[in-house]
Amino acid sequence: MSDLSGLTTLRLGGPARELVRATTEDELLAAVRRGDEAGTPVLLVAGGSNLVVGDGGFDGTVVHVATRGVTAAGDLCGGAMVTVAAGEPWDPFVERAVREGWVGVEALSGIPGSVGATPVQNVGAYGQEVADTVASVRCWDRVDRVQRTFAAADCGFGYRTSRFKQDPDRHVVLDVTFQLRLGDLSAPVRYAELARTLGVEVGARAPLAAVREAVLGLRRGKGMVLADGDHDTWSAGSFFTNPFLAPGTALPEGAPRWEQPDGTVKTSAAWLIEHAGFTKGYGNDRVSLSTKHTLALTNRGSARTEDLLALAGEVRRGVHDAFGVWLVNEPTLVGCSLPG
Repeated sequence: MSDLSGLTTLRLGGPARELVRATTEDELLAAVRRGDEAGTPVLLVAGGSNLVVGDGGFDGTVVHVATRGVTAAGDLCGGAMVTVAAGEPWDPFVERAVREGWVGVEALSGIPGSVGATPVQNVGAYGQEVADTVASVRCWDRVDRVQRTFAAADCGFGYRTSRFKQDPDRHVVLDVTFQLRLGDLSAPVRYAELARTLGVEVGARAPLAAVREAVLGLRRGKGMVLADGDHDTWSAGSFFTNPFLAPGTALPEGAPRWEQPDGTVKTSAAWLIEHAGFTKGYGNDRVSLSTKHTLALTNRGSARTEDLLALAGEVRRGVHDAFGVWLVNEPTLVGCSLPG
């Protein structure tokens, strides 16, 4: 049995009954089909950056997606259509995009994980989401046992979600095709903090390389760029999503409010956590909130998953007691759950 802690950025998780490393699409499909035909549970893991695995591990087949390949071609609009294998690490792809002058993912620099996971979560940061540039996602449909290609409009993208996340055991992402503009300047900078760092107005453009470096700097300051020696980066990124509240929901004075087209109000999970009394570094010598960012729950080096979940449950209950808002976890929980 293989311990799964080495496959997650939290460095937590018990053993798998079987671990298969798939370096080609054929190996990936064969491993998934074999598990499905045998009735064995299958867990797909690539970068492991959005995954919390219980201490009991996974009683089934874990398929480590390590496929590789980036293919670029021009499109009729003078941009680039870039198809990337699911197992390609995300940030090296973004680094290449900046180098090649492929515009549209530069503000997503420094995010850990794989390319295939990005449309599942509709990964986003600093005013960009992958939904902005995804042209299509090619998958294996485990129910109908056929390959399907979903155009972006059919992917059901929303805030940190997609049709793939909503039906998690059905689709195996094989590759993602991005439609990227060509140029030296970024997409319009939408995020105020990033705009201030770059010294531009919100909505302006900046050199691609400058945007990437600014984002990496901001992320490092929040412990959001992986580093082996920095326990603040031993996390699954933001553990809770920003809440969307019903129209008319009362929020305390000073709480961020972003009115949404459907009438709901988006607020800041980090603000709620901090104002419920959970400051940076809150916790103990096994697990704590990051000393740099209250949204990240971190393994200080000797944690177990049960320690992490206990802290997550304490924070979640504290926010509810203070503000009546139940926070929702962003990472996928496997073989474990948040305390009630």
